[in-house]
Amino acid sequence: MIKDIIRNRRAVFPAQYNEDTISKEEISTILETANWAPNHRRTEPWRFKVFHGISQAALGKFMAETYKSTTDKFSERSYQKMIENPTKAGCVIAICMQRDPKESVPEWEEIAATAIAVQNMWLTASEMKIGSYWSSPGVKEHLGDFINLEDGERCLGFFYMGKYDGELPEGTRKSPIEEKTEWI
Repeated sequence: MIKDIIRNRRAVFPAQYNEDTISKEEISTILETANWAPNHRRTEPWRFKVFHGISQAALGKFMAETYKSTTDKFSERSYQKMIENPTKAGCVIAICMQRDPKESVPEWEEIAATAIAVQNMWLTASEMKIGSYWSSPGVKEHLGDFINLEDGERCLGFFYMGKYDGELPEGTRKSPIEEKTEWI
């Protein structure tokens, strides 16, 4: 039931991933569900750049070196995580948003539609027992220095995916929905 998939979805980080590979077919299945996200005026603003295989190491090196050259608060730990995490993952997908050139809808709606596309991916990956999480490091703003981005396209973050062993912890919320809802 979709309600159970939603409730059981968790952020699963590269440190939790095992060595099992994610096939191109599995990645394609996950991406296909992104394409069914609702969006205003059918702008379909989501764009994805898939790093799978040897390109993951290049992404890690780019992110780490970009971090090193752009931060005022360098941390060796953060630098190492940026190098290592992409190669610990079975796949890393850059989450990009292509702004409608006509600006027929507000930009926030295109960002929201892209986020919904990622939620579709996350739920599908979860159902397939593939762990994932959305990371938004500051270096995302520099992705266009590494790969081609179209005019009006920007990176909103990175979607890490990997297979994992064992069970995930039960989810919690700080407060029930009733405390966040006002009936009028």
